[in-house]
Amino acid sequence: MLTREFLVQKPLPKFFGKKLGARGNQRATARKPRRPKVPSVMISVIIPAHNEERYLPATLEALKQQAYGWFEVIVVANGCTDRTAEVARGLCHRLIVLSQKSLGVARNLGARMAKGDMLLFLDADTLLAPDALANIAQGFTWEFAAGTLKGEPDTKRLKYKLLYGLKNWTHRSGLHAGSSGVILCWKKHFMKTGGFDEGLEVRENSELIRRLSRFGKYRYMEDVSAVTSMRRYDQRGCGRMIWMWIWLWVHSLYCDLHQRRYEIIR
Repeated sequence: MLTREFLVQKPLPKFFGKKLGARGNQRATARKPRRPKVPSVMISVIIPAHNEERYLPATLEALKQQAYGWFEVIVVANGCTDRTAEVARGLCHRLIVLSQKSLGVARNLGARMAKGDMLLFLDADTLLAPDALANIAQGFTWEFAAGTLKGEPDTKRLKYKLLYGLKNWTHRSGLHAGSSGVILCWKKHFMKTGGFDEGLEVRENSELIRRLSRFGKYRYMEDVSAVTSMRRYDQRGCGRMIWMWIWLWVHSLYCDLHQRRYEIIR
């Protein structure tokens, strides 16, 4: 395993002292200098990336455009046979290279190495709006244990807009506490639950959110958007994908899904 680690923060403003006369000293005493506003929480963005050289650059570029400055980006290149690690190197704060492609292992390792109080698990093909991290830092408070953002498809095709409209409604209404390319949680809660179930490849997000619920409420952040690739729906067909998610949801109520394998599409 190879680890590349460095942390970059936007520097706080510097204030340089100047010699003041008596009049100036009176003004300085009466009017205290304004202190720079320090962000209240550090966010660790964890991106597992298995053969994602095509989509990862845009995801990392969107993070570079964030208005919020107190965050780190951890890319875990898990079991890659392409140039994912090369693409990530120099564009993220920390790079971890794994020989195995397990998604759960990659996410858990990234979380253990994270320095932030808040964890944001981000799919490698999902783009955050420029104000996303700032709004998350303000809106995802300690009363919430898990959450996600408003999902948007990366295409204007009507069927995908309707599909994500329905998916967002299930999250907003509380009918299903799921995710749309993003999972939010606090690191201390994540570690107490044991993290992702590394033996589970389907519905692992929902399973984690369910275990996190003992620490607080679920938060759907409708004012923060995440644009996700529709490549899986394009390749497998929208109807087939919807049927698969319904089938998995029903089976999760009565059956053990640990033997179910997730088909990787790139």
